Amino acid sequence: MSSVSKSIRTLTSRTVFPCRRLSTTASLSANDVYILSAARTATAKFNGGFKDVPAPVLGSHVVKAALQRSGVPAERVTDLYFGNVLQGNIGQSPARQVVIFSGLPETTEATTINKVCASGLKAVVFAAQNIQLGLSDVQVAGGMENMSRVPYYLSRNSPAFGHQKLEDGLLKDGLWDVYGQIHMGNCAENTAKKLNISREEQDEYAIESYRRAKAAWNRGQFKAEIVPVEVPTRKESVTVEIDEEYEAVNINKIPTLKPAFQKEGGTVTAANSSTFSDGASALVLGSKAAAMEFGGSKDVLARIVSYADAATHPIDFPLAPTLAIPKALERAGLEVKDIAKWEINEAFAAVSKAIGIKLGLDAEKVNVNGGAIALGHALGSSGSRILTSLLYTLKPGEFGVAAICNGGGGATAVVVQRIDRV
Repeated sequence: MSSVSKSIRTLTSRTVFPCRRLSTTASLSANDVYILSAARTATAKFNGGFKDVPAPVLGSHVVKAALQRSGVPAERVTDLYFGNVLQGNIGQSPARQVVIFSGLPETTEATTINKVCASGLKAVVFAAQNIQLGLSDVQVAGGMENMSRVPYYLSRNSPAFGHQKLEDGLLKDGLWDVYGQIHMGNCAENTAKKLNISREEQDEYAIESYRRAKAAWNRGQFKAEIVPVEVPTRKESVTVEIDEEYEAVNINKIPTLKPAFQKEGGTVTAANSSTFSDGASALVLGSKAAAMEFGGSKDVLARIVSYADAATHPIDFPLAPTLAIPKALERAGLEVKDIAKWEINEAFAAVSKAIGIKLGLDAEKVNVNGGAIALGHALGSSGSRILTSLLYTLKPGEFGVAAICNGGGGATAVVVQRIDRV
């Protein structure tokens, strides 16, 4: 052995190398997450009752209500995740505005989520992950949108001479497939053609959505979900507390409407599509310790069992939930037959019909109180809205799934189980 080798061997035998200490805060398994409360505003029509109310103000109303229903003190909330898609002219950090306007402590961190229509449901997933990782005990998640207040856009690169073109922010940032340069409705047409979903089937689905929504309102199903919002007007304040779309339809005219996106041979119309809407929804999530401490609202107390995202070709976004739902069910150790109720966002009748066909869902268990066609589709809120409505529908012990597609080819699905106590 050389003298150099002997020296190295002697040095290493005498040197004590420090042992790297790994974090002991990470659990071997994820912590359980519970939904302690949920609330939503009524969903207003385009240029309806909320046309003058900024989205963050709507968001603040549901956060206040959800916290009150949960029994959790505001100072226990460490983070807020809120979906919001059409952010033009709203102001800096829409989610942060919700924190301040709702009276949460200034130390509450806020993150705005834009996953198009799935934003509100993805916000719930992000909040749940913080609790699963042991980073927080209490989180608030939800979404908001005021489509009535979306501005038109004008390019800064003004021509030296001639006309300038205004672009509709609602269309450009919310309803347009940037890859195929087509409307979301054209994507729905593509799905309907692939799966041979007829115009008549889509119209029948839309009519049933309106029928179910009306029946639900007549029996008071939505009353517990909704936070009344007082809206000032020039003469007096008006309270918005009822979904505005479900009665604003002439059922007899639905079969007579012309196709909205494909003139020749089209099947998607304004009536079998969801409507532009304004609204907000919020949920309070907690760890097992928080759920045991505060109890939560007995109307919605639930455990988040699993969740999943999935993506496909942008034009096939209506089918993306058929990829996300099986992933979420597999992670939950459940099958389609185990699910008592489904909330599938009705962006278009073709979307919900396609998902039902592909996954073999029982139509009597899907959107039992109507969906976005009849109740409205306020983009950033829709994901958390369908989860809120699902929770108020489930009975203790039942499993439910909320799933929603999003422009660009994505989807998010969440599996929950209603419980009566922790």
